[in-house]
Parts: sequence; structure tokens; C-alpha cells
Amino acid sequence: MPIKTLIVDDHTLFREGLRRVLDHEPDIEVVGEASDARTALELVDQFRPHVVLLDIGMPGLSSFEAARMIQKSNPGTRLIFLTMYEDEEYLLQCLEVGADGYILKDAPASQLIGAVRDVYQGRKYLSPQVLDKLVSQSGFGAHGVPRSSSLTPREREVVKMIAEGNSVRQIAQLLGLSIKTIEAHKFNLMRKLNIHNKAQLVTYAIQKKIVRVPLEA
Repeated sequence: MPIKTLIVDDHTLFREGLRRVLDHEPDIEVVGEASDARTALELVDQFRPHVVLLDIGMPGLSSFEAARMIQKSNPGTRLIFLTMYEDEEYLLQCLEVGADGYILKDAPASQLIGAVRDVYQGRKYLSPQVLDKLVSQSGFGAHGVPRSSSLTPREREVVKMIAEGNSVRQIAQLLGLSIKTIEAHKFNLMRKLNIHNKAQLVTYAIQKKIVRVPLEA
């Protein structure tokens, strides 16, 4: 069965370009296009796509709010944000609303195709340029990351779920634990790792392969 994909962007030429790229792939089927988030919500309900390619900035309903609504009504749908921004804040906002991928609009076609396939299979995808910038801004490099062996299995599980964009409340619900317990785990692991913000935590999870993100197209 092909990967049913919905393209959401307010620029017609960009949508058409994406469609031409994806239509050449035998395992990907573009089931629809939308120029705004509200129309996208209707098409998601109609076509039940496996993957939605969602422009990060469109007029009308916020893409972030639309992502939350899609996650609520169709939790199996994977979301890839399309953007011109390499900004860390945008990336973290996307992860917080449940994004599975974050890809730059000037990325080569091979990266876009790879991202669609990866998120369909349940993996995360970040554009390599974004990943490099996240690492460089995090305050430590590949040789300065604390050893993951210092974490308990539960703390590694919490790191993974935070890095994947889950809130403390969501993690508590998924693990069947109290919010206070998850907060305690989060505090302890950040103290152990000498990590002070979510960007560093995401970077740590990627570098230690707790969260899988492809480094190349």
C-alpha cells in the first residue's frame, strides 16, 4: 500500500513542485493538497493520510494548532513541518506539538522523499542542517556529551519521550505514573547530565541514539 501523503502550503507553485517530486515515487501517493490549515483538517478527515507535509507559517489557523488537532483526531497521522527557518525555537515548538519531521524547504528532493518514508515507518527526521545547528548551539559537542550509561532505564525512557515532543503530563499518562514522578525523573536526569534546557536534551538524545534521526539523506 502506498504512503498516502497530503501537501499543505499556501504557495501553489511550491505545492505543485512537491507533488511532481512525490508522484515519481512508486511507494508514495499524494492524496490531496491544501492552501491553508483549516482546509487541511477537512482533507485529513476525508483521506486519512499517513503523512502530512505542513508549511510552518500560513495565514489563518496556526499550523501548530492544526498539528494539535490532527494529532487529536487522527493520532496515527505523521506530521512533517516544512520551513525556511533553522531556528531552534521553531524546531522545539514543532516537536512539542507532535511533529515527526522538520525539513527545510531548500532541501534536495532526496531528503524530502527520505523524510516521508522515515516518519511513515515511525522514525523522526530532521534536516541535517538543522541538526548541525542544534548541536553547535547546545553548548557541547560530540566529545562533551555525558555518558548515557549514567542513566537508569526509566530515565532513558523519559529522555526519549521528552525528545520526541511529549509533555510531562503525556509521559505520565503513557507510563502510568504521576506527574510528580515524571518531574522528579526529569530533574534527576538533567542534573546528572548537566543539561539545562530542552534543546540540549534533544541534542543529547540524538547523539546518544536514544532518538533515531538520520544524519544524511
